[in-house]
Order: sequence, then C-alpha cells, then structure tokens
Amino acid sequence: MTNPTRTPAQVWNEMARGNDRFVAGEPAHPRQDVERRTELANAQAPHAALFGCSDSRLAAEIIFDKGLGDLFVVRNAGQVISSSVVGSLEYAVSVLNVPLILVLGHDECGAVAAAIESQTEDAPALPPHIQELISKIVPAVRRVAGSDTGTVEVENINAYDVGRIHLRATILELMNASELISDAVAAGTLAVVGANYRLLEGRAVPDLVIGTV
Repeated sequence: MTNPTRTPAQVWNEMARGNDRFVAGEPAHPRQDVERRTELANAQAPHAALFGCSDSRLAAEIIFDKGLGDLFVVRNAGQVISSSVVGSLEYAVSVLNVPLILVLGHDECGAVAAAIESQTEDAPALPPHIQELISKIVPAVRRVAGSDTGTVEVENINAYDVGRIHLRATILELMNASELISDAVAAGTLAVVGANYRLLEGRAVPDLVIGTV
C-alpha cells in the first residue's frame, strides 16, 4: 500500500473537517468496516501522525472522525517528548511518509495537575517514573508561576496556561531533537501542528503551527 501524495495543508483540512463533524455530533465513521480491515492486513499508509496525551478522553480516531489505518498514534501521559516518541514520529515521517504531525494537548490534564501539585509546599513524593515524566512539565509551571525556585501557590497558577506553554515547549523540543523532522518541515513536505483539545466542546483548537497548512 502506498501513501497517496497529500500536502500538509490538505491533511490538516481533512483533520479539521473530521473534528467539525465530531463536534456537531454528525460523525461519518469512515473506513471502519470489514473491507477496510482486509485492505490493511499487510500494509499501512496513514494520513497523519498524532502525538497526544494518554488521557482516556482523547480517543484520536473518534475526535477526528477517522478510520482504521488513518492515523499513526503515539501517546503518553502529558504528551512528553522521549527518545521513543521521537523515534516513532521519525518512523511515521521517513517510512510511512506522513505529511502532518499533530501534537495534541488538552484541558483538565492530570499530568499537568500533578506537575503543578509537585511544586507546592508539602507536596507528596511521587513514584520515580511519574516524577521523571512530569519533570518535563515543571518548567511550564514555573514559567506561569513566575518563579524559578521555591514552592508555588496553586491558586496563582492557571492550569490551561501551563498546558499551553508545555504544548509549545514539546513541539520545539521535538524539532530540536529530530533533524529528520525539522528538515522535512524546511523542505515543505511536513508540517507540525500543536492543538489544544477542549473536553466539553470536543474541539481541537490550533495553537502553534510549524510549516505550511
């Protein structure tokens, strides 16, 4: 199976239209039948790669009204960059030839809340692997709090602002970590879109775009 040539703009527009259908409560549920399953048995050609939070409310194919084989999905709590994430996204770009990477954050994120709580006075100790994960979000907490040291006051921190800053930092870290991805963006064959998903509305709102869509 070959990946038909689509521009980053075409793929983003398809994603946005799918999200519009989801928000309106009129999903098409495309490419979810037995024939599609059979077609994909030996190969894949996804339209886009999506790197998002593992939150159970961010079911990628549902939010964007996609079907089997449409999205190459990478997820972890808080959409935190790691070597495995970068490698997976490089695979999507270099082998599967996706023209779009969508990095998806959301409101009411538990990882963001944990990062905020970790910086407060008398914050409980976290298991080491959770602490390592949320440490990537702590700089965004500190930036919103306006403090590089000491504890912070939770009531002075807007979790949405923390999530938005972390989303942008995640994209910039991805670009810095992967020459392959940054070169594809520079060549115009790839774009990276950062969006925040609003849980109640169901809308994915673009916040940062690198490349042309």
